[in-house]
Amino acid sequence: IFPTSLKRRALSGFTRLPSASIDSFSELSSQFALQFVTSKPYRTTSLALAGVRQEKKESLRSFMDRFNKIAMEIGDLNPAVAMDRLSTTLRPGPFVNSLCKKLPGDMNDL
Repeated sequence: IFPTSLKRRALSGFTRLPSASIDSFSELSSQFALQFVTSKPYRTTSLALAGVRQEKKESLRSFMDRFNKIAMEIGDLNPAVAMDRLSTTLRPGPFVNSLCKKLPGDMNDL
């Protein structure tokens, strides 16, 4: 009955198991987890902002759109962390200078 409850990739993974290679439900569970661990959706964290950089010829507007898109995916983003990341990822210029003088309270103030 168990194999009939599986669909697509789960069924394919199950049928590829060598015959008589699973001795217990615990072992089946472990094999299943190993097979599909990379399929688990991941939660975006503030670390995602660490890799964002304004490109040499990228406009401020384009960069801010890209930065905000990532920031919006982070459910519990601390505004102070967002502002800190923003001030370190922008190319030097008047906007960065104004941020360094007085950071906005949140993304809306920006």
